[in-house]
Amino acid sequence: MKKALAVIIIIIITLFAGWYAFIYYASYSEGTRSGELIKFSNKGIVFKTWEGEISQGISGAQIFSFSVEDKKVIEKLEEFQGRYVKLKYKERFAKVSWLGDTKYFVIEVEEEESPHFRNK
Repeated sequence: MKKALAVIIIIIITLFAGWYAFIYYASYSEGTRSGELIKFSNKGIVFKTWEGEISQGISGAQIFSFSVEDKKVIEKLEEFQGRYVKLKYKERFAKVSWLGDTKYFVIEVEEEESPHFRNK
């Protein structure tokens, strides 16, 4: 009985580890988005995650929400608050609560010139 219980527990742990490794390392898509960084905060009760939003339109009708794990990217985003930025991100297959609130994780950020204020 003890042997069967140990085997079942090992199988469950192995399946969870495989699922987590797949969710964490495999990316569904990668891409870039640009917009004005309108929100960036550290939030959560049990799991503190860094979450942000960029506005991709003039009226703010198109909002792209994202999560961040990398400390260097977090520092840059805090510096670029309120500015026009270009984000490189990867989309995971599913969201995991202790990693972030979204499936989109920013891996690079750079400041860009706003297309709304060019040549002025």
